[in-house]
Order: sequence, then C-alpha cells, then structure tokens
Amino acid sequence: MSHSTISPPEQQAPPAGAPSPLGGGLKQRHLSMIALGGVIGAGLFVGSGAGIAAAGPSIVLAYAASGVLVLFVMRMLGEMSATNPASGSFSVHAERAVGPWAGFTAGWMFWTLLCVGVAIEAIGAAHIMTGWFPGTPSWMWVALFMAVFCGSNLGAVSRFGEFEFWFAALKICAIGLFLGLGVLAVLGLLPGTSSPGTANLVHDGGFLPKGVDGLLVGLLASVVAYGGLETVTIAAAESEDPVRGVAKAVRTTMWRIAIVYVGSMLVIVTLLPWNDPAVTADGPYAAALDHLGIAGAGEIMNVVILIALLSAMNANIYGSSRMAYSLVARGQGPRALGRVSGGVPRRAVLASSGFGFVTVLLSYWYPDTLFAWLLNMVGGVILVVWGFIAVSQFVLRRRLEREAPGKLVVKMWGFPYLTWVALAGVAGVLVLMALGEDTRVQVLFTGGLTVALAATGYALQRRTAGRRAD
Repeated sequence: MSHSTISPPEQQAPPAGAPSPLGGGLKQRHLSMIALGGVIGAGLFVGSGAGIAAAGPSIVLAYAASGVLVLFVMRMLGEMSATNPASGSFSVHAERAVGPWAGFTAGWMFWTLLCVGVAIEAIGAAHIMTGWFPGTPSWMWVALFMAVFCGSNLGAVSRFGEFEFWFAALKICAIGLFLGLGVLAVLGLLPGTSSPGTANLVHDGGFLPKGVDGLLVGLLASVVAYGGLETVTIAAAESEDPVRGVAKAVRTTMWRIAIVYVGSMLVIVTLLPWNDPAVTADGPYAAALDHLGIAGAGEIMNVVILIALLSAMNANIYGSSRMAYSLVARGQGPRALGRVSGGVPRRAVLASSGFGFVTVLLSYWYPDTLFAWLLNMVGGVILVVWGFIAVSQFVLRRRLEREAPGKLVVKMWGFPYLTWVALAGVAGVLVLMALGEDTRVQVLFTGGLTVALAATGYALQRRTAGRRAD
C-alpha cells in the first residue's frame, strides 16, 4: 500500500557546509547504472565515425590514450568526491582547493556545457523522430522531450534514477550484443561470415594511414566522446551511501573504458575497411551490423541512438540543475534558484531546462551566429574542467595527508606524478586543438568564456570578502 506524503515547504539553499535539503533517493543500483550508462553516449555511436575516417585503424590507440587520461581524471575526482561528497562535485573541490573564483568558473562552465548539450541532444532526437514520422515538425518533438525530462527531474530524484537505470540497461544490452556478434565475426564463428584476420588493420595505408596527424585528429574526437562520466559524482551526493557509491563507480571505470570504447573501436576497424563510406554516412556501428548482414541494422541503431540521446538529456538536466543549486548554495548564483521543494531544486531544474530550450530556438533562428558561438564556447570546456580537477586534487591531497589521512578512501595512483601527467595531458590536448584549423576557434571561444567567468568569480570573491571585513 502506498502512503501519500506532504512535501515539505520550499527551502532556501543552505550556507556552504550546512546539511543539504536535497533528497537522497538514489540507490546503489541507480549509481551503478548511471556510471555504466554514462560512458555509452551518442558521441560513441555516431561521432566515432569521424574519428575512424581521420585516424584509420589507429583510432584504437587514440581511444586508448584518451581513455587513460579520463581514467586518471575520474580517479582524482573519485578521491575528492569520496572524501567530500557534494552535489557541486568538482566545483566544490575547486573552491576548497583554489578559491571561490575557481569553483564559480568550473561550475558555471559545466552548467553551460550541460545546457547546450541538452539542446544538441533534443535536436538529434527530433531528427530521428521526423525520419520515422515524416511531415511532423521537429519543434514538436523537441518540446515533447523537453517537457518529459523536465518533468522527470521535477519529481523525486528516485524518478531520475529509474529513468537512467532503464536507459542505461538498454544501452548496455545493445553494446554488449554488438560486441558479442562482432567478436564472433572477427573469429569467424558467426554463421555466414569468415574471419577478416588483420587485413583491414594493415591494408589501405596500414595502421596509420594518415600518419601522426590523423592520429591526433582521432585523439581530439575521442576526448569529446568521453564527456558525461562526471555526472556520477554529482549524483552520488544524493545516494544512500555516497562514499561507497563513488568508490565503486570509480573502481569500475577502467574496464568500462577498455571494453566499451577501445573494444568497440577494435572490433569495428577489424571488421570494416576504415575508409568505407558507410562508416561516416551511416555510423560505424550501423555499418558494421550491415556488414554482418543484420536486417534493419540502420533502424536498430537509430533506436539505440535515440535511447542514448534521451538518456543524455535526462542526465544533463539533472546534472546542470544540481550544479546550479550547489553554486547558489555557496553564494555564487541567483538566490531564487536555490529554492528546494520536496527535496528537489525545482527552480534550478526549470532554469536549466529553459536555457536548453532557448538554445534550441537559437539553433533555428541564428544557426550561423549565436548558436555557432555557443557550440564553440563549450568545445573545450570539458578539458578546462579536467584541468581544475587535477589542480584541485593535487592541493586537497596534500592537505588531507597532513590533516586527515584516514579520509582517503579512494586514492589517486602514483601521486603526485600521475596527477602531473594528467595535467600535462589536458594541456597537450588543448595545444593540439589550438594548432588545428578546425578546432582553433573552439579554444579561443572557450578561453574567452573561461576568462570572463574567472574575472566575474574573482570580483564576486573580492566583494564577499569586503563585506565580511566590514
């Protein structure tokens, strides 16, 4: 029998350090699936095609190298989040390690990235739906998806967890089935197929058909595909056991990256010639399934991609609303967004969804100006965030070793050397982006956003310090 409950009245976000009024309805199974599903996105199913076209079979090395970088970043983030679980995740850690301006900068940059991501995913999902239902307007599908997932996030956090649990389960089943069929085909054990051996890995220009330049382009493409893993540390703050949840999620990152990303790329470039036009035209997964003679491969992948897009929309609205709430709770955002009702920061949910919807409208009204500027501004945001994570972990780890070493439940490997390696890796990728003709503008726009937010955050920090002094 269900019992109705009266939601508590709206509360203002508490001061930093005070107990959070957010709900704690996420279970360990939710966190596990959020962590698993977060690594399987539309960028993997579709975006990896451009990486394969640029790097050829060496895309496997590109995903492995960027995967190691992501592994280090998640380990550092896991160390800090297990010690101090917070809905603001790395923004809170940056504030504690560097100062309020750093938390402000990292937090609002990530919020912008997630909100723009919501728009991109809504547009992609609407495109699939208009393909299935010709004549229907794409704005109708965008409005429908926005309403559904805004609604799911306005309810108890357990509702978000259930959505993500089943979305992730479907994605994991799809990728598992693909890998199973692909491995059987590579081994020549799938009926009606013969093993390709290493022919596709060494022919058509060899393993590095476009040289080191192609490998670097593939590396940049692979870095973008890994975005989204950070959400699990945000969600952990609303789970039953945040420390255990973060620790478990981080410890399974390695094999998830190895199997899902590196394993998928290896199967695809072994089965198909890297320069097969279908890899970019239809997407690498659909092309591989077509090659295996799977009937309706294109439509099957459209269903999987739609699920991945909707999952990302749901997760991004959640992550952006919690980041906004955390920033407001620390005095770094409009106080109106800090209202909490029924354990949910509903105004922050509405604001994040609204910004995403406005971004969709900009894509229709000003596709070559405002929308293009937004896309360029968030192009390198994830790398800047990773940089903040590395710096924060270095500072906080030193502090913890002096003051409370017993709190180090999850430890970064090879500290401080691998922390420096991760920071150098982030800087290296940004340099490569600055040198590339197609990505240089993203570095410039992201740099402009970073400077603007840092200056605003620093001014806010000085003003707050002045008020306390008075």
